[in-house]
Amino acid sequence: MSKYTFLVAFLAVLSHADLNEVQDIQLTQVPIGLEVQWENKHMAEEHHIHEFDRPSFFTLHDYDSNGHWDIYEILKTYGMDDPSARDVPDMKKNEITRTILALIDKNANNIIEKSEFLEFEGSLPEFGLGPGHHWDMETEYEIHHWEKYHDENTKEEDLTHQEDIEHFKLHDELEDEALRQAGLDKLTIVEQNIPAKFKRNK
Repeated sequence: MSKYTFLVAFLAVLSHADLNEVQDIQLTQVPIGLEVQWENKHMAEEHHIHEFDRPSFFTLHDYDSNGHWDIYEILKTYGMDDPSARDVPDMKKNEITRTILALIDKNANNIIEKSEFLEFEGSLPEFGLGPGHHWDMETEYEIHHWEKYHDENTKEEDLTHQEDIEHFKLHDELEDEALRQAGLDKLTIVEQNIPAKFKRNK
């Protein structure tokens, strides 16, 4: 039976299943061994995908869907766009892009075209920087903390881990900033935005 046929059959069964049974299905994170290639580790930890092919890996990380990876997309795939990478020196980021381009970019145009990636027979190297976080803050918190330590029965008073505290503190800060901005948006003239040279001396 092909994977496609199995998937269609599974979805048909699932569509007729009792909702209570469906809610009992739990996503679990599978431990990844040290010998596993970086892209397998990345797909398992960041995307919860354990089986994939090279075209789908490429397309998933072609963030602007233009058929190639540029330097930004290479760095984002390795998690260098994530706040957790703010202390990674530019020298290390340059090492990542230089290494990936040297391995895959055969026509030396500083982008990885899909055809080049598919022809590349090696695996993406591990740079010792983790699995490559590149989701928004909610998804990263959900994948890397909530799923490991909490579930749907967790009460607010149970959210005592440092990650929980930091996450909800950030929520509060974003909410406060949104309220402040909403207040400023209601003003016809925002005095703080007027350059000093145009203000009258009082």
